[in-house]
Amino acid sequence: MDTATHRIDEPAQKALHINLDPTRYGSLAEIGAGQEVASWFFRVGAASGTIAKSMSAYDMTVSDHIYGKTSRYVCEERLVAMLDHEYGLVVERLVAKRGENTAFFAFADTVSARNFAGTNEQHGWMGIRFQAAPGAQEADQIIIHVNMNDTEAVRQQEALGILGVNLIFGAFYHLNDTNTLLAGLVDGIGSKRVEIDYIEVSGPSFKNTDHRLLNIALLRSGLSNAILFDKKQQPIPPTEFFHKRPILLERGSFRALHHMFPGLVSACQKQLMNVAGSGAKEAAYVLELSLNNILRTQQSTDDEVLTVVAQLCEHSSNILVSNYSEFFHLTQYLRRFTQSPIGFVVSVALLPLLLEDERYSLLKGGVLEASARLFQQQVHLLVYPVETKLFSFYLDLIKFDIAKVSFPTDGFVTARSLTLQGVNNNLFRYLIESGIILDSPVENS
Repeated sequence: MDTATHRIDEPAQKALHINLDPTRYGSLAEIGAGQEVASWFFRVGAASGTIAKSMSAYDMTVSDHIYGKTSRYVCEERLVAMLDHEYGLVVERLVAKRGENTAFFAFADTVSARNFAGTNEQHGWMGIRFQAAPGAQEADQIIIHVNMNDTEAVRQQEALGILGVNLIFGAFYHLNDTNTLLAGLVDGIGSKRVEIDYIEVSGPSFKNTDHRLLNIALLRSGLSNAILFDKKQQPIPPTEFFHKRPILLERGSFRALHHMFPGLVSACQKQLMNVAGSGAKEAAYVLELSLNNILRTQQSTDDEVLTVVAQLCEHSSNILVSNYSEFFHLTQYLRRFTQSPIGFVVSVALLPLLLEDERYSLLKGGVLEASARLFQQQVHLLVYPVETKLFSFYLDLIKFDIAKVSFPTDGFVTARSLTLQGVNNNLFRYLIESGIILDSPVENS
């Protein structure tokens, strides 16, 4: 069957198509969620045409003996070790017998599905190393990180199995069309059940691929809600960067802010670490901006995103690009990776908006529900002051009724000097007095 002219989107069809392809042969190794991918190839029949070996080194000691010791078992380092080992064995053992007509591959995944209490990070690493054609001297490789959104372990395992089949199929038959490859990853499961927040490709088939654009494509296509760039403007896995660390996140526009308060970041980091207590890891600091704020029109290009990222990276910052509009979505996102304190650096001029009822009309619980989602355990707003005239100008710019707030007539507006009109001021005062909203100890210039 010609996959270029006849689209295959069912996992059973994909698995059978691969099994019947005489040029593909390799191994599958899976850790943590059973043989979910391999089972598809066995259940559709003709698996002997594709699978040289299928295994699961579930026990940690056994896994270490095969792949070497590691500090974490669900991480990219472990996945790469699995691919190194399994691909090397396939080629070593089979190249003499069938290397002339066979494109060898090794697929691997290491996954943490939902535990009984649902308290763990439910995610996994998945990858494939493969020859693009029989006899290829250098292998290609695709690695992805996936977050699983189903609330039941069995559903997560089901989604994982389908995703693995889709990845293998895309690597074999859509190698030269990354848009089709990415779209096909969620065939049969949809983007609501899994989120792919990082992809890494290597090898001769990808020599002209821009990893930055490939990861932005995840965000644009709805496969991911946020992607992370390091200080060198390269995509990095959020789970590796944020893992069990306190997080300091600043969103919006940054240049003028750091001119006004050059010591803001260091002051907020000290403030957050005081909350975290002794023994906590160093805080992960990121600048976050919404994709919608960068791309103001539907015709905007990826180059605009890269330009903004490059400008912000000049300040040696890690950049999180997301499609989140509300702060409470960020809380839920970051809580995947850590239970340590989270601090959001915000302008005092943003506070009236955060506690405005109209903003949350789509939530059944309104501002109370939004606050409960935002201010989960150890989440704080670190508020920097704004000069009185600028505060008034900003509220006027966003068409916020200035009569809804009271603030000093000169000097700087702080969280404690700001008063909201109406009953929401009671909630506001509670958040301040309980230490959830904190004025940042920065010197006004």
